[in-house]
Amino acid sequence: MSAHPTRGTISRVHADSPADLLGAAADRLETLAARATAGDWRVTGLLATRPEVVAVRADGSTEHVAEARAGSGAWIAALSPALAPPLVAVLRAAAEQPAPAADLVALARALLTRLPGPSPSCGTEP
Repeated sequence: MSAHPTRGTISRVHADSPADLLGAAADRLETLAARATAGDWRVTGLLATRPEVVAVRADGSTEHVAEARAGSGAWIAALSPALAPPLVAVLRAAAEQPAPAADLVALARALLTRLPGPSPSCGTEP
């Protein structure tokens, strides 16, 4: 068993096909998200040197992610910057397609609303 309870190895997945591998990754991501602090996570705080990550829930209530249950730490570790290279590769490959998959376009839009930088129109204008 892995030293980290939320980390597994690909060999533990019956990755007989790319579809099996993709499905297993989606299942694990979904399970981990369900254990993490719910809400829309945003960086807040009065001091730039001490930012706070706060989860804003659908009802408007908030919770500091650092004070939340242990699942949030596993979520942060699972989605570390180490995922950027393969995610960038998927987005760039989709961008080269004449008709990118709608779910990848939705992912790009969601990322652009959360990532620092200018907010392009994201193709919503005619």
